Amino acid sequence: MSDIAVGLPDGRTLEMPAGATVLDVAERIGAGLARAALAGRIDGRMVDLRAPVSDGDQLQIVTSRDAEGAEVIRHSAEHVMADAVKRLFPEAQVDVGRTDHAEKFQYDFKVAEPFTPEDLAKIQAEMKRIVKTKAPFVREVVSRDAAKALFAELGEELKVSRIDDIPEGDDITLYRHGEFVDLCRGPHVQHAGQIGAFQLTEAAGAYWRGDERNPMLQRIYGTAFADKKELAAHLERIEEAKRRDHRVLGKQLGLFHLDANVSPGSPFYLPKGMTVFNGLVDFVKSLYPKYGFVEVMGPQVCRSDLFKTSGHYDMFKEDMFWMEGDEGELVGLKPTNCPGHAHLFAMTKRSYRELPMRLAEFSRLHRNERSGTLTGLSRVRSFAQDDAHVFCEPNQVEDEIERFFQMLREIYAALGLDGIRVSVSTRPEEFLGAPEDWDKAEAALQAAVERAGYECGIKEGEAVFYAPKVEVDFQDVLGRQWTLGTIQIDMAMPGRFGLRYIGRDGQEHQPAMLHRAVLGSLERFLALYLEHTAGDFPLWLAPVQVLVLPISERHTEYAGKVTDALGGAGVRAEVDARSEKLNFKIREAELQKVPIMAVVGDQEEASGSVMPRRRKQSERSAEPVAVDAFVSELAEQIARRES
Repeated sequence: MSDIAVGLPDGRTLEMPAGATVLDVAERIGAGLARAALAGRIDGRMVDLRAPVSDGDQLQIVTSRDAEGAEVIRHSAEHVMADAVKRLFPEAQVDVGRTDHAEKFQYDFKVAEPFTPEDLAKIQAEMKRIVKTKAPFVREVVSRDAAKALFAELGEELKVSRIDDIPEGDDITLYRHGEFVDLCRGPHVQHAGQIGAFQLTEAAGAYWRGDERNPMLQRIYGTAFADKKELAAHLERIEEAKRRDHRVLGKQLGLFHLDANVSPGSPFYLPKGMTVFNGLVDFVKSLYPKYGFVEVMGPQVCRSDLFKTSGHYDMFKEDMFWMEGDEGELVGLKPTNCPGHAHLFAMTKRSYRELPMRLAEFSRLHRNERSGTLTGLSRVRSFAQDDAHVFCEPNQVEDEIERFFQMLREIYAALGLDGIRVSVSTRPEEFLGAPEDWDKAEAALQAAVERAGYECGIKEGEAVFYAPKVEVDFQDVLGRQWTLGTIQIDMAMPGRFGLRYIGRDGQEHQPAMLHRAVLGSLERFLALYLEHTAGDFPLWLAPVQVLVLPISERHTEYAGKVTDALGGAGVRAEVDARSEKLNFKIREAELQKVPIMAVVGDQEEASGSVMPRRRKQSERSAEPVAVDAFVSELAEQIARRES
């Protein structure tokens, strides 16, 4: 057999015998690299060390120094965890693990009783014993019938069912270490000893296949890193995430109420929560004139014909709420505003002089998310979105995307959000429209992103069914990535609704249709923002901007006058008139994340002043500030949306 040429990251080319594996290449480069190797990356695609290389491949050896290496370690720890469970609980059935190992691993098990904390401790101890054996991971490719026969013999009924999920023609691969075997695409470490440090974090119930109509399984979560130092840092981030959990903060700060027994996935907003919610909505709306948007509002319930025209009925039907009308007609709660906005555009004959037409809407939307996936405000059934649709001439698309980034930068700056990354999501396996039109649209989006001054990443196959999109990802203080702003070129709806305008040549043309959101779902954004800020909102958005603190009861009347003066200038202010010591009131204000406290006593009342104190400031101001100046300065800061 003839040799093959394999390219390396430093530009060198290695001649290898045909049939050589990634690990063979690592060994040729050096024994130290071979010992450290965890996986390979061929032409940007992660592969197992046992995978063969081909002539012309560009290969990178992945070690624990690479971010992808940590994912391989977690994936392998996942298998060791399942092995430990089977050793301790032989009757347990193993379902599936996690597809994304960026931060953690997990497995679902069918067991008679839920796992206890004591069980997790035993499982982790067993994992340590398995890791010490340094059992090698072995990859096998088998036939579909052989895989079914193997797992049926092992009594793994759930696994037999999962084999049918593998598309015909795809390789069915198994991974073994010791006596444990599972379906898996890999990649995995060379041997269990490479797993490093790991920790099981919790156990929880999870419906089989995520459907509440199916049996409840038990899920165990864990994480793993190359060494104990990295693990300890990660576990501290987890603890900080728990302290910042938006469900905890939402209750503590009196922002919203969640009750799955009354309305699962649909929050009740309390007065303070509505203040924050409306503050975000009003801010975005205040920018409509500057960026050329007009506000509209469509109906909540529409006949199914509208959603059939838009494509949502065929592609999204199971995720919508449906009901029967008075004459037996099928009607649905709208999951998005785009069909209604397309209908509004089609109401009358349009001219190029009317374009771009920018329609914005903040009405409630509803999606039938499965109950097992609902999580606080981050995954809900009822939500609002800073939704807008732009109808324009095709040659205006790049300008509209630049306008989108200008608006986005202004909003994010006021909210203190920075460090964003921008990517283009390309067409998924199921999509509407012609592939060549998608190719053009994706290229146009990439060009527009680069023109706006951003390095453009690519998210292969992650677009929605009707449009490629630009996604703006934000990294929060815990290092998590969130997609906030999006803008999409719709490849289907203009044609499905027969949208037309009279062009400059006097002929009919189909407009381009862009879907735009800067914050996305307001509920999801609030969840993110609460956790990112720990509830410490900027001054202009805080539900209570100033808390006036009378030193004693005799100062309460004056405190009320100060509060009235603040309120008259549009500053949200309250008085803490409780018969408590001043230090207690200050601590309470700190816990409620009030940005500014105004202490008033004899001296302040006599001079018509206040003693301001910023949140987290250890000492009060050196000098009292006249009430008029205090009110004026705060009102100006809020108007400028300063923090």
